Amino acid sequence: MVENTIHEVKEAKWDLMNEEQFFRYLSGEQRKLYSIAFSYLRNEADALEAVQEASCRAWLKRKKLNDVQSFTPWLIRITINCCMDELRRKKRVFPVEKMEEEPAQEMKSSDRIDLERAMDRMKKKYRHVVMLKYYQDMTTAEIARVLKRPEGTIKTWLREGLKQLRNYL
Repeated sequence: MVENTIHEVKEAKWDLMNEEQFFRYLSGEQRKLYSIAFSYLRNEADALEAVQEASCRAWLKRKKLNDVQSFTPWLIRITINCCMDELRRKKRVFPVEKMEEEPAQEMKSSDRIDLERAMDRMKKKYRHVVMLKYYQDMTTAEIARVLKRPEGTIKTWLREGLKQLRNYL
């Protein structure tokens, strides 16, 4: 029975290299990836682009993934990196002329705007943990796997992040 399980894991790792199997695994995570990207970028088009970029990066680097059970945390980490790259890129771009803004699709309450501003002011490591915990409803163990940090560190960062939010609000 143990040999059978080992064989299945080896086979699952091999299947990840198969294009059809890889995209089957990936398509099962698309909503979660989009949700994470949107929580970082706050723009539908940018979030979709980040998910597409993350999918491309994952396909190109799929051979570096050693464990099929780490597939989801690995994808989330790639998505977060794509979002952070996009946010850095946006900071460097200075528009020459202000483009006409589209009307907001929904009214935002002042509380939500205040929360978004406070999240922007937080240290990145704390913001990652708070977003994954409260926007994505992930456990501290799952966050620890995604960020490749000990669970105790994640709990500390979560506590410090919430403390920063309280101070900013």
